Amino acid sequence: MSQRRNKYSKGLKAKAVLEVLNGQKTSAEIASLYKAHPNQISKWKKKVLAALPEVFSLKPENADRQKDELTAELYQQIGQLKAELDWLKKIWIYRLRIRGSALT
Repeated sequence: MSQRRNKYSKGLKAKAVLEVLNGQKTSAEIASLYKAHPNQISKWKKKVLAALPEVFSLKPENADRQKDELTAELYQQIGQLKAELDWLKKIWIYRLRIRGSALT
């Protein structure tokens, strides 16, 4: 007999972890309130605590600027590769025409 796997929303996970971090209730109380296993609550808490320093590491505008720079660089590379591909196609067609006329 297999048990159905529970899926918890992001909001529910966030509420549960915030309650654990507030320290007003125990993990067991919070787990019973949200119908989750206490180990699952502690895993969510560890995940949040591990990701928390990243929230303050980069400013949002800095991240947006880096994303824009990366996008511009990638578009430049795409343009360059398209130009090279077009040039190679022209050369290939030219060489095929020369070989074709030499054979006839």
